[in-house]
Amino acid sequence: MNKAFGYGQTEGDERSRLIQSHLPTVSLVVDRMMCQVPSFLTRDDVTSAAMMGLLDAANRFDPSRGILFKTFAEHRIRGAIFDEVRKMDWFSRSLRDKQSRVADAMNVLEHQLGRSPEEEEVAEAMGIALDEYRDTLGQIGHLGCVSLHETLDDSDEGRSFLDSLEDPDGKNPEEQLAEHQLTHELAAHLEKLTEKERLVVSLYYYEELSQKEIAEVLELSEGRVSQLHSQALLKLKVKMQKRQR
Repeated sequence: MNKAFGYGQTEGDERSRLIQSHLPTVSLVVDRMMCQVPSFLTRDDVTSAAMMGLLDAANRFDPSRGILFKTFAEHRIRGAIFDEVRKMDWFSRSLRDKQSRVADAMNVLEHQLGRSPEEEEVAEAMGIALDEYRDTLGQIGHLGCVSLHETLDDSDEGRSFLDSLEDPDGKNPEEQLAEHQLTHELAAHLEKLTEKERLVVSLYYYEELSQKEIAEVLELSEGRVSQLHSQALLKLKVKMQKRQR
């Protein structure tokens, strides 16, 4: 850690201060992610992984990069939780196959139609009933494998979809231009979602409502909100992955 410390202050003291002062961040991230992890993971499991992420953030943090510790810590905490989930191998091959089938169908339809497909169109393209398609979305949604918190690359500070809508730290002009273009593209993709999909994304990621609260606001079941959330983010993921090819 490259940081100048005050008189009598050690690097370890500063690390401890960062950890203690950001314990509320752990609770906040855990609260937000409990609906994105499989049911067999307890809150204690998720909190334990999140704490490891905070400790890792405190050890890795370099203030000379111009990044706020809170921003850096949230990345590491979310990543540690997803790592714990992956380590437990809960995302079965069959569900990976289902996710791939949905994404592939969306990709083909978007190319054919020149727009984001409706759920009825995706279900028809997959050769399944609408109810079965929605059930598949619910499975993917509850597993939390498609999230605006997922990073777009594998680096330690890889930007997520959500981060692409923000500018938490200063960049050089070239980086600013690239990120501005990414933000502009993502905003355009959001506009192409259905009204309900946009509302779910907005209420969940911007207003920070829980799925239960969103269900009450939109007068839908929690299951339906989960389906819309999953479908919206799959559409965004398909579009953003096409951008990287």
